[in-house]
Amino acid sequence: MEKLAGLLESFGKKIGLWDLSELGLEAIPLTLLGLFGGLMTVILVFVLLITSFAGSTYALTIGFSVARFDDNFLTVMRNDAVRHAGEMGYTMQVDDAKDDVTTQLSQVQNYIASGVDAIIVNAVDTDTTIAMTKAAESAGVPLVYVNRQPIDLDVLGDSTTFVGSNEKWSGTLEAFEMCIQAGGTGTAVMLMGQLSNEAARSRSEDVREVLKLSMCNGIELIEEQTGNWSRLEANDIMTNWIAAGLEFNIVFANNDEMAIGAIQALKSAGISMDDVIVGGVDATEDALNAMLAGDLDVTVFQNAAAQGAGAVDAAAALVGGASLPNFVVIPFELVTLANIDQYLGQN
Repeated sequence: MEKLAGLLESFGKKIGLWDLSELGLEAIPLTLLGLFGGLMTVILVFVLLITSFAGSTYALTIGFSVARFDDNFLTVMRNDAVRHAGEMGYTMQVDDAKDDVTTQLSQVQNYIASGVDAIIVNAVDTDTTIAMTKAAESAGVPLVYVNRQPIDLDVLGDSTTFVGSNEKWSGTLEAFEMCIQAGGTGTAVMLMGQLSNEAARSRSEDVREVLKLSMCNGIELIEEQTGNWSRLEANDIMTNWIAAGLEFNIVFANNDEMAIGAIQALKSAGISMDDVIVGGVDATEDALNAMLAGDLDVTVFQNAAAQGAGAVDAAAALVGGASLPNFVVIPFELVTLANIDQYLGQN
């Protein structure tokens, strides 16, 4: 039990559970605190993960289909999953779905045919996860979705779970902090991720909801466009907005890659970053460097390492017969220049 307590404490500190002030709660109105109801799930689930496979020497074989390899955040998550699997003595086959739904379903079917013990999926399109869930559950193979919430989350069977962050927090933390920095007034644009992805839809809606608050409704959202999580596409969109004469002083981006693309376009146009508030999500290394340079104002830490390693642990626990909730929550954390030191080198 002493070892278990030590592991639990270490995990809790790693994802920031033991110090809620690190999540920027001092900046969030009490009406929003109800969103934290699922955080204690992490503690209970981690106990299950440890106790289910503590001391086990069973060499699992896990198939891991990742939506795309050419994504900074997903690369960190993938690498930590592979690292943790290796530390646990598991064999992991990792495949790039190349943002193609058909390819990903084929990969899952191939994992099942090859006799893997468990499957981890970072979904290309969260609206099309039902087919993968049915394939795995019909074959009796434990399935863990990671990072991107499956559309069938509420009806997942006992051998399937989702390890990720509650997207209600990501856009909310980002938008509310940017509202504070803007003094509740301004003109804004928004760069959205792939709208086939639940995270993009949720983060965008989070922004709209925050802008309805009495202290933030002085911010007008005048334009929004899908940048598909891409730095290059965001750069092109921002360049076109500037060329069209659009005037704004706030840029909401669904992720850091698009925020950086927007910053590059703004700087290329000779616009001072002192005059524009830019925010993103993920707290990637590039984003934190942009923050240190004075270009990025807000980001939200999404713990790629904890999601990757947590997915591996969840897969092992399911193979071991553990009963997990449908949603294993890894919390988001607000990052600004005031607390950036805590997050350097994390993603």
